[in-house]
Amino acid sequence: MPISYIPYFPNTIEGQAILDNFTRTARLLRYRDNDRVIDRIKRGLPLYEVEKLETVGTSDKATSGVLLRGECLSACAYLKSQNTKIDLVYIDPPFASGADYAKKVYLRRNPHVADMIQKAEEELDLDELRAFEEKMYGDIWNKEDYLNWMYENLLAIKSVMSETASIYVHLDWHIGHYVKILMDEVFGEDNFVNEIVWCYSRPSVSNQKHFTKLHDTLFWYAKNKDEGYSANMNSVRIEYSEKTKERNKYGSGGSKYSGNSTERVTHDEGKIPEDYWYIPMVVGNANENADYSTQKPEALLERIIKASSNEGMVVADFFGGSGVTAAVAHKLGRKFIHVDVGINSIQTTRDRLLALGANFEVLEVKDGVSLYRNPQQTMDKLKSLITGLRNEDALDSFWEGAISDSKYGKMPVYVPNLLDHNSKVLDIPLMNRILNEAMPDLDTDIKRVVVYYVDITDSQEIEKFIRNHNPTTIEVDLRDLKELLSEVVIDDIVSYELTETGEGFEVEITQFISDRLSQKISEYNEKRKLGKSQKDVVTAIDEEETTKPKSKFKPIEISENGLELIEWVSLDCTNADGAWKSDAEIKIDKLGYMVLNGKKTKVLWDAKIQSAEKPLRLKIRNIAGDESVVLL
Repeated sequence: MPISYIPYFPNTIEGQAILDNFTRTARLLRYRDNDRVIDRIKRGLPLYEVEKLETVGTSDKATSGVLLRGECLSACAYLKSQNTKIDLVYIDPPFASGADYAKKVYLRRNPHVADMIQKAEEELDLDELRAFEEKMYGDIWNKEDYLNWMYENLLAIKSVMSETASIYVHLDWHIGHYVKILMDEVFGEDNFVNEIVWCYSRPSVSNQKHFTKLHDTLFWYAKNKDEGYSANMNSVRIEYSEKTKERNKYGSGGSKYSGNSTERVTHDEGKIPEDYWYIPMVVGNANENADYSTQKPEALLERIIKASSNEGMVVADFFGGSGVTAAVAHKLGRKFIHVDVGINSIQTTRDRLLALGANFEVLEVKDGVSLYRNPQQTMDKLKSLITGLRNEDALDSFWEGAISDSKYGKMPVYVPNLLDHNSKVLDIPLMNRILNEAMPDLDTDIKRVVVYYVDITDSQEIEKFIRNHNPTTIEVDLRDLKELLSEVVIDDIVSYELTETGEGFEVEITQFISDRLSQKISEYNEKRKLGKSQKDVVTAIDEEETTKPKSKFKPIEISENGLELIEWVSLDCTNADGAWKSDAEIKIDKLGYMVLNGKKTKVLWDAKIQSAEKPLRLKIRNIAGDESVVLL
């Protein structure tokens, strides 16, 4: 349960409509269920306990930022409780694209045989033989749910923005035109500044039946133009193209290029950018490439942050992803707030900022949502975790399935969608929907339903509401999903040797066992093997292909010591419990080379890590992002 609820906006008196705080009081965009979100807004932002997981950097320097694992609403509640005001917001939320986004997970070289296999692996396709994908999140939405979710997020973000702040919302053609209307409502049409088109390039498909889609859209709004948002607006110049330089040199009449220049000439041989920007996407060999789906280029954020903030100001990204906003903000002398619900986002950004020498804290909102590495993976696990749950075609899609019980017979089961904030908290509006919309449509032989929840506003209040407003004779069994999930999140097994050397201490990892990863790799091998077999059958049917040699399926194999499953190791010589302090750490890149305390090397990892002081704790992160802590 939340500790409390914080009003979105201050000075709301009893009887005052919450929407009186906005530029407009009527919902401009009408769609199914868009009135229900108002009840949650009236209730306020959910404030949960926040745990400090780690302090990164030296203590003699001021903290330059925060990494916060949690959702946008709970993050904004925490920031409000800390009286934090944000000067610039950039968000790159889900696009409602209907796509699943995955992280490519690479096995590392086993340090015990690294030298022997290095040459052999140069002849192999590493992506083919030593990598598999793991789903990060699904960008599949019901349009109405997405818009309700985005509306609430925009209001929460607005509530923590300073009066002179700006916000850039990054979307594309899937849903951007709807969100533009929401932003008109939340921030006011008069506070619209620019629609910016970000253009890029990528290979097109030869047989497509439409023009190639090669741009995204950014909507830039001020919180309040009348409050002097322009004080934060800086004049940004970009270099002219060689073609334009020639035009300016010769003049429109004497240029060796035809046509007149329409670019704005400034006193420094540069120009103010138009509202369409050509900035290349991040490619595989770029130094800034973090191997993260949906990663945006630093040049894009550099232009935004330079234009709409000054040094020392606070820049926030509530869907932080690969951490590009935080990284660029730090480079430009701004403070940063990075928020994301996925552990891979937090880890990627943490390592990225460490390499930049940033000082920051890593925090986690204890809202029960981050039960697994991300909500998508938790959802994928749920059906296998609920004993006896099976699909029931006769049930409405509202129900996840049903459980058979000797006393009650078939019991429909409701499971909250962890990807949709609207259903994660069991409150009165949601319970009312279950009682008065979902349950009356059930067959007359149903005696009981099971309702799982991750969070609940007030269990006694909900149970009283059920007693007083249940229009059926069906019993409701409320169950806490966290209790179910806590039994399956198991740490990996680590074996090690700690020795004292003449220069300090050394920990050698002798064995690493990850049951979850072993199962994941086995599933991947089976899928690939089956896919390969089906492909061979199809190939054999094609007479032209029968003479071509078939590639042999080579499964991913794990050694007995399992060290190729380790991505990162860290020693804490300062704290035996509480927040982590990484006094020494090694990250192993996908080629097996060490990144030592944030600095890249060309040295292969030897399964060891050293520290000057005696280590108290060891933390290991596997290649999928799971972290295990061992007391030494």
